[in-house]
Amino acid sequence: MVLTLAIIALLLSVFPAVMFLVNLPLFCADLSTPFRSEEMPAPKVSVLIPARDEEKSIGHCIRSALGCEHIDAEVVVMDDASEDRTAEIVAEIAETDKRVRLISGKPLPEGWNGKQHACKQLADAAAHEWLVFIDADVRLRPTSLASLIRYQNDHQVGLLSAFPNQITGTWFETWLIPMMHFILLCYLPFSRMRSDGSPSLAAGCGQLFLSRREDYIKAGTHEAIRQSRHDGVKLPRAYRENGLTTDVVDGTRLASCRMYTNTAEVVRGALKNAIEGIANPRVIVIFTVLLFGCSVLPLLATAWAIEQQQILATVLSLGALVVAHVPRFVAAARLKQSWLGACCHIPATLAFLVLQWLALFNHLTGRQIAWRGRTQT
Repeated sequence: MVLTLAIIALLLSVFPAVMFLVNLPLFCADLSTPFRSEEMPAPKVSVLIPARDEEKSIGHCIRSALGCEHIDAEVVVMDDASEDRTAEIVAEIAETDKRVRLISGKPLPEGWNGKQHACKQLADAAAHEWLVFIDADVRLRPTSLASLIRYQNDHQVGLLSAFPNQITGTWFETWLIPMMHFILLCYLPFSRMRSDGSPSLAAGCGQLFLSRREDYIKAGTHEAIRQSRHDGVKLPRAYRENGLTTDVVDGTRLASCRMYTNTAEVVRGALKNAIEGIANPRVIVIFTVLLFGCSVLPLLATAWAIEQQQILATVLSLGALVVAHVPRFVAAARLKQSWLGACCHIPATLAFLVLQWLALFNHLTGRQIAWRGRTQT
C-alpha cells in the first residue's frame, strides 16, 4: 500500500512538472523587439484605466503609460465613484499633459460587474485603434506596449494578455500569488491553446489586455461578460466564442504589478472571483485531487514510507517531493518570484485549496465578498 501511494504521488507530481517545463519557453515568448517609428508609423494606442479609490497608485500608473515609447498614446482614466483623491490626482496630471483624459463613471446598472462596466465605458470613450486595458496598480515599462503590439500583429492575435511581474511583500502574498503561474503553466497545454480556438482553452490576465477595436467589438465588448468578476478567463473566452484567437505571454520584463498589500486583501481577492475559476462546482473536485496529489501527497507518502521503513517507497516518494517543487523553483528563477514562496509550496497549495472550497461554500450559501465597497465589484 505504501509503495502504491508513493507511485501515485510520483505520477501526480511528474505530470505538472513536465507540463510546466514544456510550457515555460512558449509562455516566455520573444517580446524584445518593439515597433519602431523608423519602420512604420507609430501605432495609435488608447491606454484605458478603470480606477476606484486608487489614490496611492494611479499617478504612478499614468506616468508609466505616458513613458511608453514607439507609440502614439492617449491615457483615459475612468473615476468610478472614488471616495479618495483619485479623480483629483488624474485631473492634475491631465492639466499638464493633454494626452491624459479623465472621465467620470456612470452609476452601476443592475446585472453589471463594476470593472466590466468601467472598461466598457472606457472603450466607448477611446479615440484610437488599439485598446489597452490595465489595472491601476500596473506599471508599464517603456517598450512594453510596442513589443506587445508587434507580437500581436505578427501572430494575428485577437486578444493578447500579459502577466506582469507580480510584486509580493507579505509572506501570504509570496505563498498565494505565484499559484497563478503554477496552475496556468502546469495544467494548460500552450501549444494546443495556440492552435485550437476552443473556448475551453481560454486564459489570460485581467491586469493587462491588448486588442484592436474591431476585434473587441466583434467579441461583444465587456458587455459580453458584464456579470463576471473573472475577466482573465471570461474575456478571452468571449473572443474565442466569436471566432477570434487569444494568447497569453510572460510580461515579467514589460510591466510590474502589486495586486494586494496584506493577507486580508489576498484572502478577499482570492474569494471574490474563485467561483468562476477553480472553485466552480464542475471542476473543483478534480483540481483538488490534482493539486493535493502533486504537492501534498508526496510529503505524506514520504513520511509514511520512512515510518514503514520501505526503502523503495521512500526513494520514490522523496523523488516526488523534489519534483513537486520544480515548477515553483524554476518560476522563482525565471519569473522573478519569491524563493520563500517556492520553499513554502506545500502549505501554499493547502491554503489555496482551502480558499477555493470556502469560495464554493460562499457561493452555495449566497454570500458575496465585497471589494472596494461593492459586492458587484
